[in-house]
Amino acid sequence: MKKLKNKELWLNILRGVILIIVIALTVYLILVRDKIQALQAYGYPGIFLFSILANATILIPVPGIIVTSAMGAVFKPVWVAVASGAGAALGELSGYLAGFSGQAIIENSERYQKMLGWMKKYGDITILGLAFIPNPLFDLAGIVAGVLKMPIWKFLLLCIVGKILKMMLFAYLGVGLLTFFQ
Repeated sequence: MKKLKNKELWLNILRGVILIIVIALTVYLILVRDKIQALQAYGYPGIFLFSILANATILIPVPGIIVTSAMGAVFKPVWVAVASGAGAALGELSGYLAGFSGQAIIENSERYQKMLGWMKKYGDITILGLAFIPNPLFDLAGIVAGVLKMPIWKFLLLCIVGKILKMMLFAYLGVGLLTFFQ
């Protein structure tokens, strides 16, 4: 019994530390958002890193899809989509980890309860669909996935597929806009 309480205590401490790190990362990224955009000058690796950072914030958007559209007009759109989609999926781990660590913070909100219902009923499709559709609900879906202890590999796989498909649309939109205005 004592061993179980010790394990629970350490798990709660770990959750608290992760939550503090995620909040600090969000604040930091907001403060240095102008400097982050300089990463795009480094080609596909810069697009990948920018996308990680743009999606690592929780509930406060950084304009990652705008950069994807612009880079799609400059680089090969398919590879822009892969770099930005994979980076976006990794960045979304911040929401997942926040859910894993801080579930008590949001569980009384109405949006949380709705998302929880969707995730329990349509978990995989919810993550895939919300990763594909540009919307502010994906952070909440990531948090709920963390709360529900969805396997991290499954969350990442669904997120990568949805994000790459979404970024593909925006990369080709950038190509189309460039062609239209030339």
